[in-house]
Amino acid sequence: MKRAVAIALTASLAGCTVGPNYRQPPVLSGAVAPPVLAGGREAAYDGVAPLPPHWWQLYDDPMLNDLEEKALARNTDLRVALASLEQAQAALRGVQLQRTPQTSLAIEPSYGQASGDSKGSSVALKPGAVYEAMGTISYDLDLFGKLRRSIEASKADVGAAQAALDLARVNVAAQTAGAYASVCSAGLRIAVTHRSIAIAQQSLDVTQRRFDAGIAGINDVVRARTLLRQTAATLPALITQQRSGLYMLATLTGDAPEAFPAAVATCSSPPLIRKPVPIGDGAALLARRPDVRQAERKLAAAVAAIGVSTASLYPSISLGGSIGTIATSLPDIVSNRAFQWNVGPLVTWNIPNLGPARAQVAQSNAAARGALASFDGTVLTALRETETSLTTLARELDTERQLADARDDAATANANTARLYAGGIGEFLDTLDAERTLIEAENALASTTAQVSQDQIALFMALGGGWQDSPAVIGTSLTQVTDKPH
Repeated sequence: MKRAVAIALTASLAGCTVGPNYRQPPVLSGAVAPPVLAGGREAAYDGVAPLPPHWWQLYDDPMLNDLEEKALARNTDLRVALASLEQAQAALRGVQLQRTPQTSLAIEPSYGQASGDSKGSSVALKPGAVYEAMGTISYDLDLFGKLRRSIEASKADVGAAQAALDLARVNVAAQTAGAYASVCSAGLRIAVTHRSIAIAQQSLDVTQRRFDAGIAGINDVVRARTLLRQTAATLPALITQQRSGLYMLATLTGDAPEAFPAAVATCSSPPLIRKPVPIGDGAALLARRPDVRQAERKLAAAVAAIGVSTASLYPSISLGGSIGTIATSLPDIVSNRAFQWNVGPLVTWNIPNLGPARAQVAQSNAAARGALASFDGTVLTALRETETSLTTLARELDTERQLADARDDAATANANTARLYAGGIGEFLDTLDAERTLIEAENALASTTAQVSQDQIALFMALGGGWQDSPAVIGTSLTQVTDKPH
């Protein structure tokens, strides 16, 4: 009867797992209404259609697609994040193996003198060799769930590491598109500058001919030449921007800066989507953003750690045994009289000194509360970044439309004054002013178009897309720094 009660008590304890059970935050579990993306009411966005996994394909640009594919496979930041994930996975396997029987084997040959009193001898023993071999096996019953909570925490750590890898993918995809847009935007502004130089050169030529004919004064020539030189002076900075973008693209795709993609250097049209951008809804945003998922997994790990700490308040019971042999001569090590063995439970409990364990429980609870606050902050940041990106892009599109109309008006005015001046009717200052206005309008429009391209990419980054269905990251091998393969 007593044996049956003991077995039943042990079985009931085996199912006990101390510490709180984790529940997913309401904002992710659907227990509360999902947030509404206010920016989705703009005509520039589609709040119904979901964001496609590979959002850069919306640009229908094969060159950009190739760059993204290469960057997502070879980027060094992704290789670091992949190694961190593999490290977390290995740690999880190590914790899981603690649920299995633990074994050890020790072989200790030695030479010395044993105590005569300990052997029951009235005289000192002679020194000699001693050969000892001992094998042990133990199994932690995990009565209060310390190992189970440790495995739960390690699984959450793996989830957080996976989310970190996905977050790195989001950043790399956006950075690659941004660098490509920077190169193409610089190419656009270089082309606009060359057109402006051509306009200024044409004005200088006309003014020079009029001066040679005695119609215009030398100051008109100087002013026209000044405008030409000022316009040409903007080229070096644009070329630097273009080169910097090319170098960035090379490093993002895992190449040395000088190995930048030469074909991209000819791009002069930044990637733009001239239709409503699919953004989905607030629930899809939070489920998609890897940083939200990473914060949630860190919260889960912190809650599990409370259980690990709480289990330290209770006794730890292991079942184990050992078998070994001790002999004073090597042939006797396998004799029956040399063998020894034992089996039984091992109970470890720090009672009554539970103060450190209770302090650890309090520490774990505080860490979990901090992780919850961090999760809430991450959710709010995700919503803020998305709303800011939606508003910024909408207003930049309004600015671009206004500047396009202004550029058209400036082009009309410049053409009219140029005809009048060439015909000897118009005033030079009017012509010069019209040219300057057109050049400024062209550059302002080009700059805003470039900003619209970057704002669209920033929006996609805020939406958290780009990590799904990504190509496998090429891992890091140690063959370059070790003499053996690993």
